[in-house]
Amino acid sequence: MKRHWLALVLLASSVQVLAVERVVSLAPSLSEIVFELGAADLLVGVLDGGERPAALAEVPSVGRYGQLDMERLLSLKPDLILLWPGSVGPAQREQLQRLNIPVYLADPHSLEQLVTQVDAIAVQLGRADAGRRLAANLREQLVELRRRYQRAEPLRVFYQVWNQPLYTVGGEQIISDALKVCGARNVFDDLKLPAPQVSIESVLQRDPQVILVGDQVQKEAWNAWPAMAMRVRVVPDKGLERPSGQMVQALGRLCQVIAPSL
Repeated sequence: MKRHWLALVLLASSVQVLAVERVVSLAPSLSEIVFELGAADLLVGVLDGGERPAALAEVPSVGRYGQLDMERLLSLKPDLILLWPGSVGPAQREQLQRLNIPVYLADPHSLEQLVTQVDAIAVQLGRADAGRRLAANLREQLVELRRRYQRAEPLRVFYQVWNQPLYTVGGEQIISDALKVCGARNVFDDLKLPAPQVSIESVLQRDPQVILVGDQVQKEAWNAWPAMAMRVRVVPDKGLERPSGQMVQALGRLCQVIAPSL
């Protein structure tokens, strides 16, 4: 099975001998990358999950996270599918493998992998020059953020994905890597799962200096632990959770929240 999936991914890498004209994106982050590369005209279908860029408002939907409409996808006759594995269930991923349609699999675990992915997707779309420019710009932004926010001793940070139950990000998740740019360290970077469930006791034990939450309601829930409540800050936007080019701008805003004095 893994060999068959790899063959599809490699096939997608070789399609540049033919022009890609009809692309289906199966993750909002991948749709954003296509848009950022100036190739939105190639999108004939997208998987929904949150607010779309205005330029993609009229692109047909092929479902939502975990609910891919396979018949709708096939009716759009794509010649390339962009896929983030977590957006589609295992059974439908197996169906995609059998379609004989080139698939580009994108699952970055670090910012460098994300930038490399942007460049690679640009090649798939026939927008190699735009990809090189965007990748170079993203790298420049990351260099500047690292220069500005580096510190001898990283801040210990707890990144809260959800509060009931309590979820965070593991060390191999791209957000964990992004925190390093802000001079911070994920206190649960030793966990391998992308979104592990943790206990409040384990958070208290690891004694984070900064607690990042998604909204004001989650922030107020920490009032039950007064010693920690003063350390809680709301993440400025959800862009950090979508690995596309805009993630770097969202990261810059997060760095300001984590270390406003720098």
